[in-house]
Amino acid sequence: MKIYMDVCCLCRPFDDQRDRKIRIEAEAVLAILKRCRKDWILVGSDVIDLEISRIADDKRRQDVEQKLQIVAEYIDLDETIFYRTIQFQDAGLRLFDALHLACAETGKTIFLTTDTKIITIAGTLPDFSIPVRNPVHWLREVSVHENHQ
Repeated sequence: MKIYMDVCCLCRPFDDQRDRKIRIEAEAVLAILKRCRKDWILVGSDVIDLEISRIADDKRRQDVEQKLQIVAEYIDLDETIFYRTIQFQDAGLRLFDALHLACAETGKTIFLTTDTKIITIAGTLPDFSIPVRNPVHWLREVSVHENHQ
């Protein structure tokens, strides 16, 4: 299973954990990353690297970069990604969100994000076939499926 997490998802374990929703999402992200050390594949990209490099807080940036040391596949930007990015922006996504979604689609991954706007818009895109989920919901779906096998 190939997993692509956008930067809001990757940063979730380093957000303020006093909010219950954030804490639960952080736990799901960490559980998914743990599985990526075993039998799932974490996919990285030029876009993830660029966005993380723009994190102003040095410790936070280093913490997130450390989590990416388990990336097993990498997506480089190309013309197809740029073309899809424009289509996704036309549908209402911001530049980095559209780039992440295009990278995930190119890599034929599962796209995980904590941003409900991305999840909602992805559900309306024509000719779009990869799953886009919140990490908590997706992990729950996978766990149920694995328990029934």
